[in-house]
Amino acid sequence: MKLTKILTASLAGSLSTASWATDPQHIDLAGFEFTPTLNVGESYDSNYRGLNKARSSWVTSINPKFLLSAETRNTGYQLEYEIDDQNYHSDDKASHTDQHLRFRSIMEFNSRNRLRWNLGYHRVEETTDVRDPDRDENDKYDRGVAGAVYTYGTQTGLNQIDFGVNYESIRYRNSGGLNDDQDRDSTTLNSVWYHRLGGSTRSLVEVRHTINQYVLSESDRDSTDDALLFGATWDATAKTSGTVRLGAQRKNFDSSSREDYTSPMWEVGLKWEPRTYSIVKLDTRRSFDEGEDGASTVQDTTTRLGWEHEWSAFIRSDLFYRYSVRDYKATDRKDDRTGYGLELTYSPLRWADVSLGYRHTDNDSSVREKSYDRDIYQLSLSLSL
Repeated sequence: MKLTKILTASLAGSLSTASWATDPQHIDLAGFEFTPTLNVGESYDSNYRGLNKARSSWVTSINPKFLLSAETRNTGYQLEYEIDDQNYHSDDKASHTDQHLRFRSIMEFNSRNRLRWNLGYHRVEETTDVRDPDRDENDKYDRGVAGAVYTYGTQTGLNQIDFGVNYESIRYRNSGGLNDDQDRDSTTLNSVWYHRLGGSTRSLVEVRHTINQYVLSESDRDSTDDALLFGATWDATAKTSGTVRLGAQRKNFDSSSREDYTSPMWEVGLKWEPRTYSIVKLDTRRSFDEGEDGASTVQDTTTRLGWEHEWSAFIRSDLFYRYSVRDYKATDRKDDRTGYGLELTYSPLRWADVSLGYRHTDNDSSVREKSYDRDIYQLSLSLSL
């Protein structure tokens, strides 16, 4: 497989999109492959602030994306720039334009030594779960990421080991000091040992260590996260594949004023493909996230079941159900969040998709003001070369 296609596949694997997306073509540009795409949509959001007292609006979105790729015999590079403009017709303060810049690379030095690395910058605004709803202001932040994974061992060998590092920086841009206590830097180191059990099945052992440092000097939320996970990854047949990680996680705060937490942890991703035109996916995760709304940490347990089906050469569907439990440690808040949705896509041409979708979210919180229902109806058009 071409190295740039490996990069694209790695990115696509982390997104919850349908497997039969528009097939974009590229333009040769001075030795590079230039691939532009455009998505435009109109939606109705019944509760775009995610509040107990709902506020609704029609939303027009314009989302162009530009991908520049290049490769040599043993290296592949991708530079991607994306703009996501959201215009809320009923609320100018909610309207915003997000920007995403990503650079990814893969290098194969020889059959035993490979390196993947990435850089990213994201300028984002969020309309839901805002820290101070009375101010009617989006949560605005810049997020920078940098990561690398070095792999030693052949793809078909008995043993293989990964050494990874990832850095994330979050800086909020709200006025009046809002969200200043959320500014932080996180550095994660991890190592994964894979051992081939036979065929395409490998066992794995992973160790992770994350350091979270908050910018405010008076903050008592600096902490370390440690996790030990055991599991397996397989692509045993043409119909089944997946990765399972099970273990434990401990969150230790530097300050003695905050309680430390230990809990079982898991990350599971399973795919069943009974037919070439039908895919069932199950993803579930339990882990500690960084705290918000006064919580020391948020223990998130989320399960998502999805079914993607191609009804004909022109029509496909994507149905999903998601259930999450978010436990806000050191507070009285606990949220049970249910979501489901359906998207139908019509592809009259290789370079054009028309999609009609519906999504529902029900957040049942022990804090009355945090409970809400939300419905989104969307019509979108995706175009490529």
